[in-house]
Amino acid sequence: MRLQVSDTPRTKQILLTRHSSAYWRVTFNHPPVNIFGPETMPQLDEIITALETDEHVKVVVFDSAVEGFFLTHYDFLAKLEDTTRLPPGPTGLQPLRGRATGVGSELALACDMRFASRERAILSQWEVGAGIVPGGGPMARLPRLMGRGRALEVLLGADDIPGDLAERYGYVNRSLPDAELDAFVESLAARIASFDKRAISETKRFADVASLPPDFEIAPEWDVCLASIMRPAAQAKITELIERGLHKAGDVEDRLGYYVGQLGR
Repeated sequence: MRLQVSDTPRTKQILLTRHSSAYWRVTFNHPPVNIFGPETMPQLDEIITALETDEHVKVVVFDSAVEGFFLTHYDFLAKLEDTTRLPPGPTGLQPLRGRATGVGSELALACDMRFASRERAILSQWEVGAGIVPGGGPMARLPRLMGRGRALEVLLGADDIPGDLAERYGYVNRSLPDAELDAFVESLAARIASFDKRAISETKRFADVASLPPDFEIAPEWDVCLASIMRPAAQAKITELIERGLHKAGDVEDRLGYYVGQLGR
């Protein structure tokens, strides 16, 4: 086993705020567009481990400090081996204000509830449009939430889904007016945090049995995703998207579903 210690300080991309012992908030803060890469993954793993091992926390809200973006996609500028060499890692409420594309959508789907800004939220699984297989569980989760046909529309159509349509499809619990989103989620989180933890835990356990996909359905997606990224067709499309402005604040990140639909045309 080889241990390498870097003398470069790690940038804090995720902030943890403990509003109380029972209610925590996790905030993504990786401007300009909250890209998710090999530096972000261990930071998120540390927080998830803390959540899973803390005996008092009952509810966690995920949000973003970056205007217009919740959490976007994988970091295609990072070396793939920086991700593949990371060890495997060991939920909550999630307000979606801004773009939750690719990884952001998959994190949202892994949470218990999702709430979106009606005017500003954009969700998508855009990967197929770039020749990539999604890797974070959406094929296992989306059909259970919205049915097979709508799930395939989201996955294979690879287009942007606004907040109001996401609500109709069951992608999110509710879409609310942007001005009301924070107060609603804060109120619901505080309400749940005030209840008995054992009652919450046992109720969730039975709901999970009835509704969540088993791990063996999700685990293979990640390996297929990484393999698909390395295929020439995907590399060509990713390169074209980067040349047009992927990874930068601007129209490509704002309308990624539109731009993957223009590839090859």
